[in-house]
Amino acid sequence: MRIAVLSRNETLYSTKRLKEAGEARGHTVDVIDTLHCYMDITRARPAVRYHGEVLPFYDAVIPRIGASITFYGTAVVRQFEMMGTFCVNESVAISRSRDKLRSLQLLSRKDVGLPRTGFASKPDNVKDLIKNVGGAPLVIKLLEGTQGIGVVLADTNKAAESIIEAFMGLKANILVQEYIREANGADIRCFVVGGKVVAAMKRQASEGEFRSNLHRGGNATLVRLSREERATAVKAARVLGLNVCGVDILQSNNGPVVMEVNSSPGLEGIELATNKDVAGLIFDFIEENAKPNNTRTKGRG
Repeated sequence: MRIAVLSRNETLYSTKRLKEAGEARGHTVDVIDTLHCYMDITRARPAVRYHGEVLPFYDAVIPRIGASITFYGTAVVRQFEMMGTFCVNESVAISRSRDKLRSLQLLSRKDVGLPRTGFASKPDNVKDLIKNVGGAPLVIKLLEGTQGIGVVLADTNKAAESIIEAFMGLKANILVQEYIREANGADIRCFVVGGKVVAAMKRQASEGEFRSNLHRGGNATLVRLSREERATAVKAARVLGLNVCGVDILQSNNGPVVMEVNSSPGLEGIELATNKDVAGLIFDFIEENAKPNNTRTKGRG
């Protein structure tokens, strides 16, 4: 098969591993810089052009769309969908997962475990917002933040008020969530492929830090999931319509709660922690499902 990896940087671990895994199976794998694609939108023959030429037909596309280029990246993915190419994650599912508020609302509607969350736009709602979430300590998040950037822990209600009002003064969109103290600065990254959890790791925040992201100095170890944790991750992926994703879960006193669903999860941490060929498992899924005009998301129903 001929497969494209949409990625801004071919030297990234995840991009290199996908190319290596695909070529090891005899596929032709091209790495394409998403922002250098441009679209020929016509009635009869939609196409994607790249460096002055029309791209060939690809049997499958693996989108690695960074948060900063979500709007343009999903437009490129959508163009491939119009051409009948199988996309590992479809444009609408990527958009759902990138909108933190929308994704939480969708998960809530389908009864997926979540931390108590509030959202508001005007400062005169702040005190009631904090009270409704359960009071300090609480976590305040920028909707557009990634890799732990724009996530703040407020230890007191007064500090929370100040932080929220500061963000609102900058016209930033924020979420306010209860702090799951019993998680002890750890979360679980569940890597879902084709409706199954294929690998999982526990990420522990470094000393003095509450964010467990590996980019912020956290460490990762292999973890055995409970049946409830596994089911929660699979359900979250299905609700958002993602075939390949990372589902981040906290272990709370009320069971597993979903913090975030990432449509372009990194491979390095999960492969090193679990010693699993996760890139190869993604190609297993592609080989089973990549058929022209197959735009049904596996497991969504």
